[in-house]
Amino acid sequence: MDIRQALQQRRSVRAFLPQAVAAATVRDLLETAAQAPSGGNMQPWRVTAVGGQALKDLCAKARQTEAVQRPGLSYPPGLWEPYRSRRFENGEDLYRAINIGREDKAARLAQLARNGQMFGAPVGIFVAVEERMGYAQWVDLGIYLQSFMLLAVEKGLATCAQGFWRMYNDMLIEQLALPDGYQIAFGIALGYEDVSAPINQWRASRAASNEWLVLQGLD
Repeated sequence: MDIRQALQQRRSVRAFLPQAVAAATVRDLLETAAQAPSGGNMQPWRVTAVGGQALKDLCAKARQTEAVQRPGLSYPPGLWEPYRSRRFENGEDLYRAINIGREDKAARLAQLARNGQMFGAPVGIFVAVEERMGYAQWVDLGIYLQSFMLLAVEKGLATCAQGFWRMYNDMLIEQLALPDGYQIAFGIALGYEDVSAPINQWRASRAASNEWLVLQGLD
């Protein structure tokens, strides 16, 4: 598999098989992803991988903990075009794929809550960063994340990056015994895709390149 193929195959999987992922495989993926570049070679990520009973306990703790929205950490307030429409259409397409109507708020909330179960994945990965870090270091986290997800595809594994876990920042800081001054950047569900799940039949669209791409001075 080459990089182009991995990019084309990678997607956010929201239903996993219970099949375990070997600890050695998880470690190898996370360590290899750390070859990702970072400004000044600061490598600002701190990563915790959780599985087995520990992950079940953590998900149970999340169900007992009140979510706290952290404005601006997922989407800017008053989202504008074309981003507002892209986000709206993505959500509608997702719920349509699993036959949940716009007015069925209970079912939508139940699907959202599946984030807190890592969508059934056997491994939950939590990436934290020091609160003192700035915009550039968050960019570095994104490069690490993409590197990890592409490596997972190469190994036949699936992932789902989850900003959802930022709402449980304080609980995770405590449960994962992170040092003072850290905050949760995102979680990642890791495992084997349940290819029979309807939600995994859906594919998010991509904007046409003429909406965002400009070439200048190129032959």
